[in-house]
Amino acid sequence: MSSILTNSSAMVALQTLNMVNKGLNDTQNRVSTGLQISSGKDNAAYFAISENMKSDSGMFKAINEGLTSTKNSVSTARAGAEEVVDLARQFVERVAFAQDESVDHSLVQAELVALADRMTSTIGNATFNGDSMVDGGGTRSIVSGISRDSAGALSVTNMDIDEVDLGAIVTALAALDIDAAADAAAREVILTSANTQLEAATSAATTLGIGEKAVESQQSFLSALTDTLDSGVSAMVDADMEQEAARLQAYQVQQQLATQSLSMANQAPQNILSLFR
Repeated sequence: MSSILTNSSAMVALQTLNMVNKGLNDTQNRVSTGLQISSGKDNAAYFAISENMKSDSGMFKAINEGLTSTKNSVSTARAGAEEVVDLARQFVERVAFAQDESVDHSLVQAELVALADRMTSTIGNATFNGDSMVDGGGTRSIVSGISRDSAGALSVTNMDIDEVDLGAIVTALAALDIDAAADAAAREVILTSANTQLEAATSAATTLGIGEKAVESQQSFLSALTDTLDSGVSAMVDADMEQEAARLQAYQVQQQLATQSLSMANQAPQNILSLFR
């Protein structure tokens, strides 16, 4: 039955065109944004998960940046400690030289005082942005990451970095006076004491080196973890551009066909006029 009031063919053609246009618009949005899931309406579960992962990734990046400052402090302290070790070695060598009775001990003592002064100056310079890790013992706790449990609750993770007290070592070296040694036995005691402080300085430099390596390792881990999170987010929400390009072309062809179909359906009522001629 033909009707001039209702054009079923045009209605079907219009519905088809509307669906094609919607699909075309969605595809164009994915192509322009590069995302297949850009809001909760696209996929609520994936959107929520990806947002949590983006948040974690951002926090890990921020923590990694904070660790850079700590690493610089430890690295500067380690370099200073190694310089103190070198000076302490020279100190021990001069004390060893002064073990002989024929040596002018006053001249050697002047050298030792100069070396101790250089150590003190080195300790004062071994700071980064006003932060020193060589003028006191103890342990420094730094934020190393975050942890999220199954319920989504966050907690901060920490790692400990040991500080050193190079000042105490230099003070003990500076107190040694080879010129005041009464005999060979006294000079030998000074040599033993100087070597003990050299070992202590070496241990301090090693401690700082271990701390610097720990921070570097944690930074490498955070960088790898961030990359993994970013890749996971990409796999869930990013659009497959090859697939979207093919889909876009298909929708464009469908749009043309649907438009032609609607045009043909709209022409159908004109055929009724022939019945009245």
